[in-house]
Parts: sequence; structure tokens; C-alpha cells
Amino acid sequence: MKYIDLEEHKEILAKRLQDGQRFSFSCHEGLSCFTKCCRNLNLFLYPYDVLRLKNGLHMHSDRFLDTYVDVVLRESNYFPGVLLRMGENQEKTCPFLGQSGCTVYADRPDTCRTFPLEQGILFQGSKGKATDVYFFKPPDFCLGQHEPQQWTTETWAEDQDAVTYHKMTARWAGIKGLFQSDPWGTEGPYGPKAKMAFMATYNLDRFRDFVFKSTFLKRYKVKKEILKRIKADDMELMKFGFGWVRFFVWGLKTPYLKPR
Repeated sequence: MKYIDLEEHKEILAKRLQDGQRFSFSCHEGLSCFTKCCRNLNLFLYPYDVLRLKNGLHMHSDRFLDTYVDVVLRESNYFPGVLLRMGENQEKTCPFLGQSGCTVYADRPDTCRTFPLEQGILFQGSKGKATDVYFFKPPDFCLGQHEPQQWTTETWAEDQDAVTYHKMTARWAGIKGLFQSDPWGTEGPYGPKAKMAFMATYNLDRFRDFVFKSTFLKRYKVKKEILKRIKADDMELMKFGFGWVRFFVWGLKTPYLKPR
């Protein structure tokens, strides 16, 4: 996912796929390049990716993060990125790559579902509305781009069961975009407040305990119908976490809660 400012990246935007524009692609075991794209990746995971993977693997989010990711804070960033940790073999394969392909295919990350497209978030100025944009960017070795089957960005997202992923990635982009400026003050990006924000977005099982087993509900007023939803639905809990981060870090209003 890339953040794109309309005024600063007009040349990049000229190469995006337009609404309804078609591209050719098909990936299958008959191609000699099959799974070649699953090696030596800088694959960033978004919060919904982690949620789906850890649930699909029946793992607590603590254990998933410890086992499968590297948390990195890049220069001039104020919120860490979460990278899928590649294997320690010579080819640095994806940890979920098996002999017959992806072993977590039903819960594969948004970036994998979107391939061979690359998703961007277009901001119309610093306070403008965020819009999804897509670029057709298969690597040169990819033979799937020469297959006859054609798609639009909409039909590809539906075929790959990526619609919900795209919506959650866009929702996360709205939060992540706030961190283009430093909210941490003297605590810095490794302080207690930053750790709480990371927990609320990426460590959902620990955030659930924080909401329901700490003094959280004594400090925040949450409507009964919202509490019912976030108890029963992990995606709703994640949306709640995003809203809490907006309030906790930036002081922005959220429909999910208010201080008592």
C-alpha cells in the first residue's frame, strides 16, 4: 500500500488503472514461474491480515507476532510497519509456502490477493478524501501476465475474495496516515502510549483483554450494542480499536466511545 498525494505524484498516477480498464492475468501450477513470487519478499502485513492469519492458524495474536513477523520502524515514520518474516533458507521463502503452493490460501494477506496489482491510497491534499487506486505491476518473470483471461480491478477483487480486505486496508490507511506527523512527544515511538496503540491495532487478543479485563470500561462509556458486537466479532473489535487509537493518540472524536 502506497500513500499518494495528488499534487506530488501526478506522473505516478498517470500509470494507474482507470475504472473499467482491463488487464490480463492468470496464475496456476502449469506456469513455470508458479510460486516464484513467494520468495525473498518485503511483505508488509496490515492489521486485518494479522487477524485473518492468526485466526486461520488458531494462534493467539501474541504468538503469531512473535513467530511470524518483524516489527520495524523506518526513518521518518512514527508508527511501525509489520513485515512477514521470511524463511531462513537460501531462497528466503514465505513461511506459508508449501510444495503445492500457499498453505494459508484462504487467509492470505491483502497484498497477495491483490497481486499482480499494487494498491495505493490517493489523498486529495492533506485533508482530502482517501481513494483507492491500482497499478498493474507484475514482475518481469511473471508469466501469468501473458495469459488470455482478462479482469477489471472490481472483478479481480471479487474473484480473489479481497473486497473486505480492501475495505479494512483502506480503513487502516486512514489511521496510519495520521502518523505522518509525530504524536508521541518526549515518550518517543517506543514509549508506553505507542505500545498501547500497536496493541489496539495488531495484537487483537491482548486488546480484547485490555477492554474487558482491565479498568477500560470504567474509564470509557461504550454503548451496549457496540459492546455486544465487539465481543462476538473480531472485525468489529478491530474497528473499535482503530477508533480508540484515533481518540487515545490524537484526541479525535469516535462514534465508538467517550470518556466517562
